[in-house]
Amino acid sequence: MARTLNEEKHTERRNEILDTAMKLVYTKGYEQMTIQDILDDLHISKGAFYHYFDSKAEVLEAMVERMIAEQVIPLLSPIVDDPNLTAIEKFHHFYEAASRWKISQKTFMLELLQVWMGDENAIVRQKLMASSIRSVAPLLTKIIYQGIGEGVFSSPYPDQMSNVIIYIMEGLSEKLSELLISAMKRQLDGDVDKEINTYIGAMNDAVERVLGAQKDSLKLIDPQLMKVWFE
Repeated sequence: MARTLNEEKHTERRNEILDTAMKLVYTKGYEQMTIQDILDDLHISKGAFYHYFDSKAEVLEAMVERMIAEQVIPLLSPIVDDPNLTAIEKFHHFYEAASRWKISQKTFMLELLQVWMGDENAIVRQKLMASSIRSVAPLLTKIIYQGIGEGVFSSPYPDQMSNVIIYIMEGLSEKLSELLISAMKRQLDGDVDKEINTYIGAMNDAVERVLGAQKDSLKLIDPQLMKVWFE
């Protein structure tokens, strides 16, 4: 019994640190936030902090993982399990819901953007990609199997396709992140809308080919939603 109580206290304190860090990201910015800020806010020692996290980057990783587990998966799972939707409809609703959720976190996402894309956080990005695959891939796999059953998808590797799709989408996210960073620095050249539409079209085409879907049957990303990030 005591062991369970300790685990509960550990989880509670860990979440307090993450809650404080999230608040500080909004009020000070991730780059300006320090571990000492977290200590001061919670009135804890460095030793207490390092019992839960090894670094500020690890706090960032834990914040994003918690958001995926507590917000993203509960948002997407009902779409995947809806018996009234076809596989194509589920794909559309799945990615529209994911896009709208990201927009709802726009302030947080933009605050972290330049830090997130820095070389020093490459390992963190890779670890979170692996976490995303573990969490999201099973949901996509269920949709893919349904699509194969409905005859709208055809792939000899349904269990692997979800991973491939996540990597394709990540490529689009990285490109959009590069464009956003350029916009924030006032360094954008050319027709941004055209570039966004081209990348979205290429991504849709790639996913359709991977799934063996009919051309133009999948519209996973709404260009209008992507433009919200540049407003």
